[in-house]
Amino acid sequence: MSLKKQYLKSKPVCKVTFRLKASEAGKAARARLVGDFNQWDKAVSPMRKLKNGDFTQTVTLEKDHEYAFRYWVDDKCWENDWEADGYQRSPLSNEDNSVVRV
Repeated sequence: MSLKKQYLKSKPVCKVTFRLKASEAGKAARARLVGDFNQWDKAVSPMRKLKNGDFTQTVTLEKDHEYAFRYWVDDKCWENDWEADGYQRSPLSNEDNSVVRV
């Protein structure tokens, strides 16, 4: 998993590309990027699956903020991004959420 950040010079935003690697997703048919930026909506459109089995999605986020997120895999299990900028305890469970800082 990895995060790629591209800051725009013309606006106070950052385009963040999230990648869930095939080695982490296993044989998943679908993965969704869920987090603070989409109100933790598990019904959001799935990430794009690449030929190598990785999943990817780019989201535009406001600068100078941090956002908690996780991957919702095959609509049945959560996966963290182990290369995230940090982690924070979820207020709803006893698990950590991944964090991206932009």
